[in-house]
Amino acid sequence: MYLTPEVKKEIFEKHGQSANDTGSPESQIALFTHRIKHLTEHLKKNKKDKATQRSLVLMVGKRRRLLNYLIKTDIERYRAITKKLGLRK
Repeated sequence: MYLTPEVKKEIFEKHGQSANDTGSPESQIALFTHRIKHLTEHLKKNKKDKATQRSLVLMVGKRRRLLNYLIKTDIERYRAITKKLGLRK
């Protein structure tokens, strides 16, 4: 599988407050971004995989909701995570 516990831990260490910080919006957004990039590459090869396409759309929506939450609560954290991950908007 592409998302091993070691990869998750690395993502949480890099973008959360600690390695065990799995609940902060920043760490969740980083995890969703990693998964979205993986599914995007999969869909480039498998254009007719509609189940994966639906999963990708749902995941992008979840990430968008988390980003909207960050905008409302702390705009500086939002700006930091979008710059760090290279997200636009």
